[in-house]
Amino acid sequence: MAACVILEDDPTLFGVNDSKLVDHDDRLSVCRLILRRARAVSIGIVEASTIDRINILRASKHAMLQCVDDLSIRPDVLLLDAVTLETLEMPQIPLIAGDRRCISIAAASIVAKVYRDSLMDAYHECYPVYGFGHHRGYATEEHQAALRVYGPSPIHRHSFVGVDEPRKLF
Repeated sequence: MAACVILEDDPTLFGVNDSKLVDHDDRLSVCRLILRRARAVSIGIVEASTIDRINILRASKHAMLQCVDDLSIRPDVLLLDAVTLETLEMPQIPLIAGDRRCISIAAASIVAKVYRDSLMDAYHECYPVYGFGHHRGYATEEHQAALRVYGPSPIHRHSFVGVDEPRKLF
């Protein structure tokens, strides 16, 4: 999952920070503010099977390319969180810890996280035994226990450490 956000020249978005540093309720409020105030927003999604096939970094870059292609406004320059999109011919600035240093990257981080959380809530409705609505797909004890009992669901990344472990026992 990735997001692109183009903000106004003089953004006054209070509370925008690295999505990992903003609690759930504040993240929702800030996301709504970003969506109201942004000039353009887009989301890119890569399925688990593709991640398994091409690896997480290449899949992340693919999602980022989708975002850029889907923007309603062509950006002058891309500000990216620590990566460069080699196949895209436009100015790019990769920033280490970009979601903590750049409001545009932080805004994209929040939009992507809120969208991903809502997707995990929907997956929870489809696959309630895994508890996606609680742990959002992260490797908590609850999630690992469900994998041991039920094996992976169709949305699990089989290349992720621990997902296929219970199946190897049998």
